[in-house]
Amino acid sequence: MPYTRSMSRHVASAHARLLAEQALSRAAGAPLLTGNHVELLIDAAAHYDAWLAAIHDARERVLLENYIIRNDAVGVAFRDALVECAQRGVFVAVVYDWLGCKGQSRDRFWAPLRAAGGQVRAFNPVQFGQPFGWISRDHRKLLVVDGVQGFLSGVCISEKWLGDAAKGIAPWRDTGVALRGPAVAELEHAFAESWSSIGTPLSPFATADAGDDAGNVALRVIATQPATAGMYRLDQLIAAMARKTLWLTDAYFIGVAPYVQALAAAARDGVDVRLLVPGSSDIPVVAGMSRAGYRPLLKAGIRVFEWNGSMLHAKTAVADGLWARVGSSNLNLSSWLGNREIDVAVEDTGFAQQLAEQYERDLENATEIVLAPGRWRRHADHVQSSAGRSARPRPIGGSSGRAAAGALRIANTVGAALTDRRVLGDTATAPLLIGTAVLSVLAVVAIFWPAIIGWPLAVLALWLALNFAARAWRLRRRFKRRAAELGNGE
Repeated sequence: MPYTRSMSRHVASAHARLLAEQALSRAAGAPLLTGNHVELLIDAAAHYDAWLAAIHDARERVLLENYIIRNDAVGVAFRDALVECAQRGVFVAVVYDWLGCKGQSRDRFWAPLRAAGGQVRAFNPVQFGQPFGWISRDHRKLLVVDGVQGFLSGVCISEKWLGDAAKGIAPWRDTGVALRGPAVAELEHAFAESWSSIGTPLSPFATADAGDDAGNVALRVIATQPATAGMYRLDQLIAAMARKTLWLTDAYFIGVAPYVQALAAAARDGVDVRLLVPGSSDIPVVAGMSRAGYRPLLKAGIRVFEWNGSMLHAKTAVADGLWARVGSSNLNLSSWLGNREIDVAVEDTGFAQQLAEQYERDLENATEIVLAPGRWRRHADHVQSSAGRSARPRPIGGSSGRAAAGALRIANTVGAALTDRRVLGDTATAPLLIGTAVLSVLAVVAIFWPAIIGWPLAVLALWLALNFAARAWRLRRRFKRRAAELGNGE
């Protein structure tokens, strides 16, 4: 049979797919796993119901890892459910982040679980001899039950996520997934690695039947550790590979130059790149830093939206209606390089379609940030539907457009309410003015009351000196012990 042009194109296409799969696997440091079932979970109430139901039905083991477990109604409900599991012989192990739970739940909170036979460990408390060790955090939100059911998310265990109806505070907007299939073993392995990094490793579990035929979804579980940067490499690669759409949701976006350049290159190449971030944040300083980076995004053609609800805490991405990511990683250096995070990258059109549809619903409660009044657009004119329809942005013409422009020039907030658009202000000056004020105050204090500055610096210097000395002493002891062992071996 002659080698036709169509056959050549087919071979080239298959080769390109293999290269793409190889690149994704190497970037993420995670293989593609087939045969999974994935369920999208939206907002905390759905998460808590699913998590508690799984814990109540546990028969062998419950492994819980979360950045914040708060001593409130929600936290107590989870602790009591874990206590009940431990009392009936289920193995229960919990990892919480020391800094994330500082002031949220103390050892006394965990005493009933420990008394029932459960095991609890805090990740990375401040330790003498490691002055900067506290910087690395366990930011994962992970639950595995019986090696069969797995969950990962952006949701912490706190009633804050549920809002406060009495005060008119809406629930936080967050996203996660429930998993069955081979991926669950990867979640269990990720937990076991976190557990062993704190103390004695877990004994090997009997292999559970996670259901090799639980579904038909292919995915990767990306369990990152400090300085591994697997999620960063994957995010960069997806920005480079996206051909039509790349829709991002992030709670604490702080753009770094290489990633912003990757997004800008995609947008200039015709990719519909969108970024949805909180309009009001539980960490205002991060929101300010995020806004300071809007201008280069907007100039490159990236569309930026701010959520109008109480807090947007989701961390998701969906590209080309084919690929989707959900998990705990934010688009900032802390998540990419400093923390333990866990995400799932799903290569399935059905799941990507679900996430894209949710993204469109989220935009209905968001305000778009634009550079100039001439670029305002009606929502109906520019939202690309999940079915693939795409309408190019059209300026608002006529007297209504001029009236909206005038309203926005007079009062930005009124204009935003009328048009679902807000013109980007001079965000670069706010951090500079704040910095000027802080440095001026410090200068005045240092001149007139130098002891106020000097004593804290002296205490800090002494603390660091003691830690460095302790670290050096431990390393020297370790070196001598190894030398002695080698000498005895000879």
